[in-house]
Amino acid sequence: MGQENQTVEDASVVELVALAMKERGVRCRLLTTGEPVTFRPRHQIWREVPGQILSVKAGKDWNYAGTRYLSGELLSARTEVEKLGLVPLKLEHHGMWNPTDEYWGEPGEGIESCLKPVIEAGPRPLYEMEQVIPGEDPEEMWDDPILEASEYHGCGDSKSAHKIMERILTTDLRCIDAHAHLGNWDFNRESSYDDCAKRALRHYEVGVRIGELSLGEQFGGVLKWGMIDNRPFLRCLHGYGLCLWRLGEVARAKEVFQRMIWLNPTDNQGIRFLLASIDQGKTWKDFQKGEEQPRRRRPRKLETGENRGLRHLRDAGIARGQEMSPEG
Repeated sequence: MGQENQTVEDASVVELVALAMKERGVRCRLLTTGEPVTFRPRHQIWREVPGQILSVKAGKDWNYAGTRYLSGELLSARTEVEKLGLVPLKLEHHGMWNPTDEYWGEPGEGIESCLKPVIEAGPRPLYEMEQVIPGEDPEEMWDDPILEASEYHGCGDSKSAHKIMERILTTDLRCIDAHAHLGNWDFNRESSYDDCAKRALRHYEVGVRIGELSLGEQFGGVLKWGMIDNRPFLRCLHGYGLCLWRLGEVARAKEVFQRMIWLNPTDNQGIRFLLASIDQGKTWKDFQKGEEQPRRRRPRKLETGENRGLRHLRDAGIARGQEMSPEG
């Protein structure tokens, strides 16, 4: 039988950290104490995402089968990752990145305008961001929960895919790749176009803000795509910018894409083409129709350090178009 507790602070506003979105509730922890609790909202919610802070007008508070439950009304949701008490992901220094070591085209070929100031800035520190994947066995290349979830989703089993992501993020919200994949799945949904883009935006933003805990406000280094543990953060930035563009926030999208060029100057994600399209006044829908897809891409040097079994296959992406989809 359930044991009813005293109502939380007499129906005051309680702040919860969302960890997993379930059909009948939201698995959370109390922001102040970290205590696990399952929130049962009066009305079904689906726009909110793991990593957001939910402000709830508390109602009934009870325990059942070892689980604490809280009913009430959702007042608002916001993304303030800096208040979650997360340990920043580590940054491993890899010496200096030098633009003279990169291939920028044949002599006499023009260089895209967005790349010129990055090249002219000269050498900068090179880093790789720590990647956290709860449940992964580093010694077993087949044991990758992100890859498993992607396979389920690709086969049409969205329920199983989301269950894996729920388990990952309930264990550690710092798994940026889980936020990136959840964003991709919403981004590519066909129904409720704007609603899906807004929800995808929230997934990506949480991932971006988690990564930014490690970077600080004055970060001027390089996070090269060839260092595969940088890819989840770069994927989230990519998706975040695409969502802003898709929702009409063109100036903000351009800022995100310009930042990505500085973070990853070799531009394996095709961000320079997105910036060119924005500068030409194209909308996301114009670009999506393929009006601005390049006929051919300039060759780039192959990146090193990518031979990590199936994890490389996951990190290579399964995009429908590398310049158009954040999955690339």
